[in-house]
Amino acid sequence: MPTRGRVDLQEEQQSPININHYATKKSVAESMLDVALLMANASQMKAVLEQGPEFKYYITVLVLIGVSLLLQVLAGALFVVMARKDLNNVANQRRLDVLNNVATGLVFVTVIVNIFITAFGVQKTGLYPKPN
Repeated sequence: MPTRGRVDLQEEQQSPININHYATKKSVAESMLDVALLMANASQMKAVLEQGPEFKYYITVLVLIGVSLLLQVLAGALFVVMARKDLNNVANQRRLDVLNNVATGLVFVTVIVNIFITAFGVQKTGLYPKPN
């Protein structure tokens, strides 16, 4: 009987990786990072709006943040679509590969846009306006 337990354990360890499960976990992890970046952009937008139009790069930073938010929403939608498809189904594999490449491209462009947002230096003015 003890030998049977070892055989089951060995079979379990040698079983192939479930690609669909791996892809789903990867998509969920990327989505969580996307949510964190979304929250950071919302915070940056709030800071720029608090500073008002007198901020030197007001329009530039607002446009960049808007573009970043749009790209993040598009990438998030692609992640949802990819997570709902079965990667083990051969008919889905080509489409999922294309969607994954597009999503990766969107994430890359989003990172570049956020580098520019950081370069233009969003500074928080504080939670409350200064008293006169």
